[in-house]
Amino acid sequence: MVKCRGRISLQMMGLMLGFTGFVGTVVVCALPMVTAFIGANIVTAQVIWEGLWMNCVVQSTGQMQCKIYDSMLALSQDLQAARAMVVISIILGVLGVMVSIVGGKCTNCMEDEAAKARACIVAGVIFVLAGLLVLVPVSWTANNLIRDFYNPLLMEAQRRELGASLYIGWGSAGLLLLGGGLLCWNCPPSDPRPYKGAKFAPARSAAPAMDYTFIIHGIYSAFPRYTV
Repeated sequence: MVKCRGRISLQMMGLMLGFTGFVGTVVVCALPMVTAFIGANIVTAQVIWEGLWMNCVVQSTGQMQCKIYDSMLALSQDLQAARAMVVISIILGVLGVMVSIVGGKCTNCMEDEAAKARACIVAGVIFVLAGLLVLVPVSWTANNLIRDFYNPLLMEAQRRELGASLYIGWGSAGLLLLGGGLLCWNCPPSDPRPYKGAKFAPARSAAPAMDYTFIIHGIYSAFPRYTV
């Protein structure tokens, strides 16, 4: 009973971590804060946020204007790859949540406990893949931003800073990897009733056993003169 409760707690914790990482991935995809640029001029101070799908300009007065990118081909390679990987990660996150719910010990979608355990392991692998698909583009973009920021050949207007979406992406990737690892730790349970082998009873004759004592006594009674 204690072992069963431990498995249920492990599944619930893995599911909650994976779901939280999935929500963070959706925020990374929707929030236009991958990179940030803060203007150095006090008179025309403005903050430029760039995301996966649009960029936003925040004026010093608080007014914000957002514009969707006109052409995908005009984007950088890391941004194009980040788009594809994050979208695939979201799809895998949805699939992982569904599979983990189906294979949960608290649900009745499956009756076989071994099948439930295998479903949770599959969900864990899906969460791990989703976490890697978030970690790769976030780290790639951050590496390019840091490299360009310390590049002396670039102008001040070409230097960007790390946006909030990158930090959210790192946290989401960590949650997905941790949740997937916990679900993968849930191995299929062993059969508590070990196989003892088949037992065969010796066959018994249907005919009743003959009473040889009664037969011999009858022979002696019929032929008394031949007996010693």
